[in-house]
Amino acid sequence: MVDTVHPTTGAGAGTLAKGPAYQAFLVLRTAFVVAPLVFGADKFTNWMVDWDRYLAPVLSDPLPVSPDQAMYVVGIIEIVAGIVVALHPRLGGAVVAVWLLGIILNLVLLGDYWDVALRDVGLLAGAVALQRLATAYDPRPLLWPVRRA
Repeated sequence: MVDTVHPTTGAGAGTLAKGPAYQAFLVLRTAFVVAPLVFGADKFTNWMVDWDRYLAPVLSDPLPVSPDQAMYVVGIIEIVAGIVVALHPRLGGAVVAVWLLGIILNLVLLGDYWDVALRDVGLLAGAVALQRLATAYDPRPLLWPVRRA
């Protein structure tokens, strides 16, 4: 049975912290904070990989900036996504899922790196799982509270 104790009330916190669903939520939340921060920062250094090679020319050619500069923007977006996951995992999971879908489409347009695209499909599934788990463990609304008259 899934532990449905509200995480901010403190009621049943001992069982909540030990529950497998909550543990999965923490693992996914941690991964989707750390990975976007690290990979986003690396867009400025290219220490791990030359990121420009992963940018489809059909997307970069029309831009008024170089592929390097485009990757700086990508890095900023990834860093912001990691921060959003840290602060609001319910919203952040959705943001990261949409971002990963864009990355997958970019890789498909490249016609290469099918292994990376497939890995990113797995990451997309993880981001969706994070967002769904966050509905139980992050009770805030996805975007903003709806005011009712």
